[in-house]
Amino acid sequence: MDKKIVLIGAGSAAFGPPTFVDLNLSKVLAGSTITLVDIDTEKLQMVYEVLSEDNKKIGNKFNIECTPNREKALKGADFVINSTEHGDRFELRWQDNTIPRKHGSTERMAENGGPGGFFHSARQIPEIIKIAKDVARICPDAFFINYSNPMSRICLALKRVVPNLKMFGLCHQIELLVPHHLSKIIKKEMKDVQIITGGLNHFAFLLGLKDLNTGDNLLPVFNANCQKYFQGKWDRFHYADLTFEIYKRFGWFPYVGDNHICEYLQFGSHYTTAQDLTDWITRMELGKKAINFQLKWHYKKLKKGKYPKKGMLMREFSGERAIPIIEAIIEDSNSYEIAVNIPNDGIIENLPNDLIIECSGIVSKEGIRGVNLGNIPKNIAALLRIEASIQDLCVEAIMRESKDLAIDCLAMDVNCGSFEMAEAIFHEMCELQREYLPDFK
Repeated sequence: MDKKIVLIGAGSAAFGPPTFVDLNLSKVLAGSTITLVDIDTEKLQMVYEVLSEDNKKIGNKFNIECTPNREKALKGADFVINSTEHGDRFELRWQDNTIPRKHGSTERMAENGGPGGFFHSARQIPEIIKIAKDVARICPDAFFINYSNPMSRICLALKRVVPNLKMFGLCHQIELLVPHHLSKIIKKEMKDVQIITGGLNHFAFLLGLKDLNTGDNLLPVFNANCQKYFQGKWDRFHYADLTFEIYKRFGWFPYVGDNHICEYLQFGSHYTTAQDLTDWITRMELGKKAINFQLKWHYKKLKKGKYPKKGMLMREFSGERAIPIIEAIIEDSNSYEIAVNIPNDGIIENLPNDLIIECSGIVSKEGIRGVNLGNIPKNIAALLRIEASIQDLCVEAIMRESKDLAIDCLAMDVNCGSFEMAEAIFHEMCELQREYLPDFK
């Protein structure tokens, strides 16, 4: 296969090697060129040398190259996978998480929503738009796959600024439910079940379950068994108080977990604690350090001529969906994806068309076509429209570099609620993160 796949942000040990694991398992993409790109040249070189060594062990299945020069890398690209973070991910993440609470916010996760999510968006969106514009100019037929957060807001900005970009976003949150729990709840093999999802990234719901053999609706089975199944299995980082309160009150299961959905709800702080989310971010940070340690360990072994026989390649599929979707596009397979992030464009009729939604989709050579959901339940749509309005204003404030719109956006956020608080958060965060933010005026 003579395809070119560009990995932007490949210096991340959490991104480059796992993506290469999935490539290694691909029968369709053998012979492709894999171009690694990162502005951190030291880490990029480490990942390149380790993956090149692993590539030798699998018979030089791919042509691997690396460069910090994005323009050079994008020439002739068929697929571009973005997983970039502007600035030190966790140093800034802790500021996003703690500064708003210092001023009275009920901020929890601070990754995609809340006042912290606004500043994460403000750091990320301008930089990723630059990448997308380069893709549109240099390789306009390439598919652009975004992994970076805040997913919905980044993709919404890309849709508005680079409208012809063949773009979609991917997130693995559905894996919290599938395959770990769902098959046990409904007592079916997952290969026999079609799962239908809908909502926003990190704020989405299980909307349908269909038995592919009989056509039966399996949602009643799920609803009858779910609460009993999860007794004794509550996890404060995933399915716990908030998930089941929403499920009880609204009647639809939010598969994304407490630690994500708490960002978007006025009552989120009633069912999660700041300590829970502090512990979760700490766990994520320690995980990143462990992965980076593993990369450095393999690199040192390589330099000493003692590289392990098995290398860094895990034997199992990583669970990310970029490579299977690339295969489906190439083969025009019309395969089914449980959860993708794409422009609404009428898929959910009672949400704004100008919105990036998370939904199920069909993959073909044209890209991803969302499964039409019509009108989703009104109570869920009402929740989602609140966040949709905040996302709309967030992107507008960042693109216009408007201080006034930024403060308006912070004030209306469900985790804030006053202009005084919004102004205090805005001024302190701008002072701390000035070098990474737009020039708000």
